[in-house]
Amino acid sequence: MATATPRPLFAPDSTLAERYRATRALTEALLDPLSEADATIQSMPDASPAKWHAAHVTWFWETFLLRDHLAGYELFNERWPFLFNSYYEAEGERLLRKRRGMLSRPTLAEILEWRTDVDATMEGLFDRPECADLIELGLSHEQQHIELLLTDIKHALFCNPLGPAMWGIAAQQTEVVQEDGWLAHPGGIARVGHQDEGFAFDNEGPAHRVMLEPFALSQRLVTNGEWQAFIEDGGYRTASLWLSDGWAWLQRKGIAAPLYWRGDEHFTHSGWQERDPHAPVTHISYYEADAFASWVGARLPTEFEWEAIARGQDTSGDNRCGFSASAGNQLDGAAPPMTQGTGELFGDVWQFTRSGYLPYPRFQPAEGAVGEYNGKFMAGQWVLKGASCATVRGHSRASYRNFFYPQQRWQFTGLRLAKDQ
Repeated sequence: MATATPRPLFAPDSTLAERYRATRALTEALLDPLSEADATIQSMPDASPAKWHAAHVTWFWETFLLRDHLAGYELFNERWPFLFNSYYEAEGERLLRKRRGMLSRPTLAEILEWRTDVDATMEGLFDRPECADLIELGLSHEQQHIELLLTDIKHALFCNPLGPAMWGIAAQQTEVVQEDGWLAHPGGIARVGHQDEGFAFDNEGPAHRVMLEPFALSQRLVTNGEWQAFIEDGGYRTASLWLSDGWAWLQRKGIAAPLYWRGDEHFTHSGWQERDPHAPVTHISYYEADAFASWVGARLPTEFEWEAIARGQDTSGDNRCGFSASAGNQLDGAAPPMTQGTGELFGDVWQFTRSGYLPYPRFQPAEGAVGEYNGKFMAGQWVLKGASCATVRGHSRASYRNFFYPQQRWQFTGLRLAKDQ
C-alpha cells in the first residue's frame, strides 16, 4: 500500500556528504510521528527504544569519526557514551541492553540537539580520504538502525492494548499476485561473497568458491494464505514437522501463528488491519520456516544457493511494500511497511536460509573496536538474505548476510522455498 512510487534515498552519483545528510534526515523523519513516551519505551530485550537508536548512531559518529579523527574534539556529553554504546567491549562499560527503556533522560529533544551538533562537526571530515571507508561503514550502520527503529517501534505499539497507529492508512495499490514457478540452477562451482569495489561489511567476504548441487529456488515467497492452510492442517500441532528445539520453543511459548496475527487481521504500523492472503507471510521464526518447508515437502535454501540466483539482480528497484527509504516520502505521508508480494528477491521480507552464520574461509575481522561489528556474533545464528520492506533501498545486495537467532521473529522475516533437482 503506497501513495506514490518510492523514491531512492539518494541518487547513485551522490557525494559522501549528500548520502550522510540524507541518511541522517531519514532517521529524524521517522521520529516525527512519535511522542516522547513512544520514543522511550522498550517492549522487550531484543528491541531498543526509538530515541536510543537515534542516540546510538550518533555515538558511533562521535566515537569512531570525530573523537579519533578531529584534533581537539570534545564529547557533547562525557556521560552519554555509557548510555549509548551497544556492545563494543573495547569502548568500555555500558548500560545493560535490557535497561535501555529506563532512560527517561536525556530527552528526545536533547538527543536531537546532540545529533545537530555532531552533523555540523562531521562536515569537516567528508573531504578527508582517510575517513571515507569509516564514513561508509557509519552510513550502513545507521541504515541498519533505521530498519531496527521501524521493527522495534512496531513491537512496542503492538504491546499497547489500544493498537495505536504510527501512520495513517494510504490508498490501496493494485493487488500484486506472485507468479508460481521455480528458478532452476544446474549446480557446479560458484563464486560467492562480495566481489566488486562497492561497500560491503567484513562478514560478506572474502569471496570464495563453493560447490552447489543442482537445485531450484521458488520464484515467489510463501504467502499469508498458504500459511493459513498450514495452520488449519495442524502445522503447529504436528511434532514430526518441527526441529526438536523448535518444538520445545513452540510448547514453551504457546506459539500458534506468526507474530502480529489475530483472527483475520495482523498488526501493522497503521494499527490492526485485514490480512491480505496474497501478501508474503512475515514475522516468522527460523523454526516456523523450517516446519513449513517440511510440511510442503521442500526445504530452505542455503545462503549460497540464494546468492547464486540473486547475483546480478538490480537491488535498487521499488520494494512495493509501502515504505520508501526516503525522508521526503515519509514527510509526504507515505504508508508504513506492508508487504505486497512482488516475488522479487529483494525488498519484501528477509528470507531464511538453512546456513549457519559462520565466517567465510580466510575471514579476518577489522582491527580495533569496529572489528567487533560482526565477527563476534558468528555462533548460534542463521543467515537471512535479501531485504525487507523496512530496509533502506540500495542497502542490501546479493552478498549481504543478515543474521538472527532461530526463535526471533520481530523483524520482517519470511520464507522462499528451495528443492533439490
